[in-house]
Amino acid sequence: MKLQNELNKQVANLSVLFTKLHHYHWYVKGPQFFQLHETFESLYDEVNELYDAFAERLLMIGGKPVSTQKGNLELTSLKEEVATNMDALDMVKSILKDYKQLVEEFKVGLEAASEAGDEVSVDMFVGVLTSFEKHIWMLEAVLA
Repeated sequence: MKLQNELNKQVANLSVLFTKLHHYHWYVKGPQFFQLHETFESLYDEVNELYDAFAERLLMIGGKPVSTQKGNLELTSLKEEVATNMDALDMVKSILKDYKQLVEEFKVGLEAASEAGDEVSVDMFVGVLTSFEKHIWMLEAVLA
């Protein structure tokens, strides 16, 4: 049950992150527009695949993934973005904060998967950690 809860929380988080990345993709402005517009698109494409993969994994092990916006917002630990006039670098800072938070939460999920002896879920969490830690490094470089 702990693993199912961790997977479901990440389904909600990935849904909210996907929407936030789209939001920033659409509303980014300024000298870094081209770079960030493409970066946000690349990130939301990856998050979309992860969102689906985690929901399907949850179904495979007998869970029920959250599947409504209301449910996602109730379960997520991320903050929804509503501002449409943010500075581009503030967008990067916001996404960086989210990725750092998710890395910590995915470590908890990894532990739950390991305790459950679910090697497939372990592999999924490790793969995401590898990718998200690289994104953190790259986003920090943008802000340096």
